[in-house]
Amino acid sequence: MSEAGGGRGCGSSVPQRAPWSLVAATAAFCLVSATSVWTAGAAPMSREERQKLGNQVLEMFDHAYGNYMEHAYPADELMPLTCRGRVRGQEPSRGDVDDALGKFSLTLIDSLDTLVVLNKTKEFEDAVRKVLRDVNLDNDVVVSVFETNIRVLGGLLGGHSLAIMLKEKGEYMQWYNDELLQMAKQLGYKLLPAFNTTSGLPYPRINLKFGIRKPEARTGTETDTCTACAGTLILEFAALSRFTGATIFEEYARKALDFLWEKRQRSSNLVGVTINIHTGDWVRKDSGVGAGIDSYYEYLLKAYVLLGDDSFLERFNTHYDAIMRYISQPPLLLDVHIHKPMLNARTWMDALLAFFPGLQVLKGDIRPAIETHEMLYQVIKKHNFLPEAFTTDFRVHWAQHPLRPEFAESTYFLYKATGDPYYLEVGKTLIENLNKYARVPCGFAAMKDVRTGSHEDRMDSFFLAEMFKYLYLLFADKEDIIFDIEDYIFTTEAHLLPLWLSTTNQSISKKNTTSEYTELDDSNFDWTCPNTQILFPNDPLYAQSIREPLKNVVDKSCPRGIIRVEESFRSGAKPPLRARDFMATNPEHLEILKKMGAASSIDAEDGLRFMQEMIELSSQQQKEQQLPPRAVQIVSHPFFGRVVLTAGPAQFGLDLSKHKETRGFVASSKPYNGCSELTNPEAVMGKIALIQRGQCMFAEKARNIQNAGAIGGIVIDDNEGSSSDTAPLFQMAGDGKDTDDIKIPMLFLFSKEGSIILDAIREYEEVEVLLSDKAKDRDPEMENEEQPSSENDSQSAEQITSSSQEVDLVDQESPEESSLNSQPESLSPADMDNAASVSPSEQISNPMENHETTSLDGECTDLDNQLQEQSETEEDSNPNVSWGKKVQPIDSILADWNEDIEAFEMMEKDEL
Repeated sequence: MSEAGGGRGCGSSVPQRAPWSLVAATAAFCLVSATSVWTAGAAPMSREERQKLGNQVLEMFDHAYGNYMEHAYPADELMPLTCRGRVRGQEPSRGDVDDALGKFSLTLIDSLDTLVVLNKTKEFEDAVRKVLRDVNLDNDVVVSVFETNIRVLGGLLGGHSLAIMLKEKGEYMQWYNDELLQMAKQLGYKLLPAFNTTSGLPYPRINLKFGIRKPEARTGTETDTCTACAGTLILEFAALSRFTGATIFEEYARKALDFLWEKRQRSSNLVGVTINIHTGDWVRKDSGVGAGIDSYYEYLLKAYVLLGDDSFLERFNTHYDAIMRYISQPPLLLDVHIHKPMLNARTWMDALLAFFPGLQVLKGDIRPAIETHEMLYQVIKKHNFLPEAFTTDFRVHWAQHPLRPEFAESTYFLYKATGDPYYLEVGKTLIENLNKYARVPCGFAAMKDVRTGSHEDRMDSFFLAEMFKYLYLLFADKEDIIFDIEDYIFTTEAHLLPLWLSTTNQSISKKNTTSEYTELDDSNFDWTCPNTQILFPNDPLYAQSIREPLKNVVDKSCPRGIIRVEESFRSGAKPPLRARDFMATNPEHLEILKKMGAASSIDAEDGLRFMQEMIELSSQQQKEQQLPPRAVQIVSHPFFGRVVLTAGPAQFGLDLSKHKETRGFVASSKPYNGCSELTNPEAVMGKIALIQRGQCMFAEKARNIQNAGAIGGIVIDDNEGSSSDTAPLFQMAGDGKDTDDIKIPMLFLFSKEGSIILDAIREYEEVEVLLSDKAKDRDPEMENEEQPSSENDSQSAEQITSSSQEVDLVDQESPEESSLNSQPESLSPADMDNAASVSPSEQISNPMENHETTSLDGECTDLDNQLQEQSETEEDSNPNVSWGKKVQPIDSILADWNEDIEAFEMMEKDEL
């Protein structure tokens, strides 16, 4: 999700009609900026370098936007590896993440106000004309109410806001007559039927053409939604009401927020992740600031800034106090149980919480913002990107990274608050990593696995809506922007809404339903607007002094002292037994286990936590048995190492994690299945042989190509259309015999990834690849030969990847080949907006692979309906082969505890 809004700049005057509350918010944000100091430890960046980086951001946007318009428009999104558009229903389903696609040219609408921010006014005018001419909002397609609101409705309103601004300036958009606003109003009315519930919380999905519940609508049976899904509507809906005078939109959004506030857990003042839209019961009772909840908090504070309603600020402050009491464990932000807030709900964090430091800047609480941001930056420096989820000791939990903008957003706001050039260097690192690891000939590709550097055929619309906007603003001077950015607030999708809406069409009665429930420590509001404290002492090294202790926190793992131990070990008692320390041979540990689950609430709490840790530990042990994915990197022209394909490993042959990578040109073997002696040994000699799956054992294929002189092998799936985007990781097993004679590396590619290589061979004949455990940096010499966004490269890549490989071989699998499914692991936190399939090797309930997903930009899904991920390997039918089937010693312990788990769950219900 996106984050803290633009607020009001210190140099800007507050509109005369603005209420005091807006002036107060302005004062708080201005104080943050007015007290800005740059850290003496970081050298100031010259204006020339900042301009150079800003121009680099412009070129990167042109590369992404230009390829979308050339290869994908009017489709919703660009598929940058295959250089074509993603059209709903024409590509394999990715589950809930596809609910953002409505056949309404999503990327174009989401990019409208970015064009103006980047001073591309002519392109903006052309884009608006295309939207008005081509976009249809009456499609028979089921879409996410949340995603459609923040991306499409927000995009139309942001485009309208800047269109009328440009029209007033007198040079551009002189023909414009509120056409985007009329489209926004049409869309708003299409979303209203979703609110037809007894609670006022909207259904998570709606059919754009048929609405809710009708047989042809194919939706309306859902019972649950995520908190962010229901609580991230007020900015767009209120703006629509204020622009048009139709109050119904703001009324519906306020009612949903009121209901969520009423249903908060009263003792902790926290909200859960998912809620029943009919009864108001919490379905997921864990609480954090990441996926599923994030933008709910964001919109409470920003609704106060935009609308001037004090009740929104009071609610935000109430929640913020609870967050800092229970969830904030500096520099970590860990989910807790809403009714037992001293009990951590999980031992990992998701990437969406990266928005929170930016929100803390708007709040005026700078120190924890600096701490959390620095911790996240250390994770990025280790992995190049922020993994979708990572553990408290900073290991990868979900390896995917869909080019999320939240960290860039927080970086921008921290720089705005501190003036510290350190954050300019952070932004420079983000630019370098995007160009180095994500840039491909047809745009920028999401990372399938941050550990291997492999790509996913995906470029989400939020990448253009947010990432380039925040990066450009980070390096831009005031005169580089053609309007005053301080006159606008950012929505969660970084769309711009004018602050003057606070005084326009105020026909909504504002009832304060907050104060009667609130009992807070007044010290929490030392930082509440208007802020009367100095954020920095008279010490130019203040910000650096906060960051310094965190410089090595990732490399050294998380210090044990960083995790809170409940109530200081119960006032002197021994610390509770942790799963990682448990030893079945220790009599003291066994005695502690017997006491867990007793009548004491403390013992029960310890037992619940121990079981949770034990299950996660067991899952981790199972996962560690699986080999991690490998990478096939195309290093020849026109790819130059930019395209990295996710490959499955083999349990035999050269281990690429222990030996140097293998680099060579590829050649198809004859016979293509590689099941007999090769008839073209001269063609594969000294090269990497391509073989098709099926008809014999993998080890037999490997021996045949090795005997022909191949230096490596790539097995391509014979199941046409299979893809690593939608299928679990595939591992190749041996033949049940000794495979030590196989010395070459062997990797497995699904059909879609294999077709990219086969198409490249047809186009260029000579194709060189790199087989490795992780993608390598591109060759500088080759990089110098390449023009970053040349038209030829894009056209060539399009030709390479537009066709698909057709295979006439029989689609069958040898009786000796079979799939081995690993045991299911812990459920994923299902609110990851746009969270595409996470690397299968991570195994912890990949939300996108083969089933429905949740969304992460504040993106949400029905968490309870998520399936658990299973991974595949191929092995023969030899009963002596037991790889991956070893029984974990902990399994028997878990089985004995099933009844206790049920008892704990019943106890939870009774307490509620």
